[in-house]
Amino acid sequence: MKDNKFLKGFILGILLTAVLGMGIYSLGIGSIGVRQQTAGEIRPDSRQANEKIKVLKSLIDEQYLGEVDVNQLTESMYAGLINGLDDPFSRYFTEAEYQSMMETTEGSYKGIGVVMQQDSDTGLITVVRCYEGAPGAAAGILPGDVIYKVDGEEVGDMELSDVAAAIRSPDTKTVTLELIRDGEADYIEVEVTKEAVEIPAVSYEMLEEQVGYIAIYEFTAVTPKQFEEALSDLKAQGMEKLVVDLRDNPGGLLTSVCEVLNNILAEELIVYTEDKNGNREEVFSEGEARLDIPLAVLVNGNSASASEIFAGAVQDYEIGTLVGTTTYGKGVVQKITQLSDGSAVKLTVSEYFTPKGRSIHETGITPDVEIELDETLKTELTISKEEDNQLQKALEILKEK
Repeated sequence: MKDNKFLKGFILGILLTAVLGMGIYSLGIGSIGVRQQTAGEIRPDSRQANEKIKVLKSLIDEQYLGEVDVNQLTESMYAGLINGLDDPFSRYFTEAEYQSMMETTEGSYKGIGVVMQQDSDTGLITVVRCYEGAPGAAAGILPGDVIYKVDGEEVGDMELSDVAAAIRSPDTKTVTLELIRDGEADYIEVEVTKEAVEIPAVSYEMLEEQVGYIAIYEFTAVTPKQFEEALSDLKAQGMEKLVVDLRDNPGGLLTSVCEVLNNILAEELIVYTEDKNGNREEVFSEGEARLDIPLAVLVNGNSASASEIFAGAVQDYEIGTLVGTTTYGKGVVQKITQLSDGSAVKLTVSEYFTPKGRSIHETGITPDVEIELDETLKTELTISKEEDNQLQKALEILKEK
């Protein structure tokens, strides 16, 4: 072998992942190469697995044409072990990925305060939202702007995550973006200072006839505080009815949604979970009383996880009307464990149930009033509340309360 240290690193990596206690199915290794294993289970810490790593390492050393990134190979090996579970919600995080994920979960980060999305067909990266008061909005970035260059580098062939990382790079205090804006003949160049940004998880306003409207975008650590402030302000304005919009809310922290529900439920069961051994854990609201005004909750196929815990409790206790389309159907809970080297593993560890014992995993929650968003609105980046037929249906229902 040309690189014994590399080989030892690979074998050590296999042994390290074995502490997670999971088996995988594999192929046997013969003394002169790879042979088919017809039966039996091969553990990642077995002699056969180690022998196969040696063969693969040898093939890379002797035949692979390109450059070899040792760290990337090793990290991919760890990720592959978790990917072998075939669970879309379990994954391995490198140290950098874990830190980025934790920033999102905590609801704050250092950057420019814009939300971007990437077109799956064209690869174009478009700004879909600018946080109010954040550096991006202050610099003049608008929803609909297409990111063309970041600090002089074209991003047309880059993945969204790589563009986001380039914008938020800690190596510089500012970032220069070149934008393509509809109606403008030339590129628009803006220099944006990176600052600490608290991600707005909630927006709200008072609609006509004293109907409060609160949209929750994600259940992060800052969501309960932002929700309580919104609810308090709307009550001070004389709110008589309430719409909570959970459409396209992917979920988030269990603790976050439970704290939000403290404002809507009395001291009653919110949700319970059961793990692989049948152990049950119950979570109760700490609220003093149920919300005493008519409530409508908007949901759709992208309302998932913590959003479904919210919707399930509202529906089970009949304290509001669910309006929209069937939710995503993510009824399992993940636990994140950070490893000693700074990386982390997220594993599905339990299933959750609504207060009445409903499992919604892979089935979702069917709303009380089903209504699809108008087809003409599904491709729009922004939709006015007057055009939003789902919201208008919720308002119509509340008028009858």
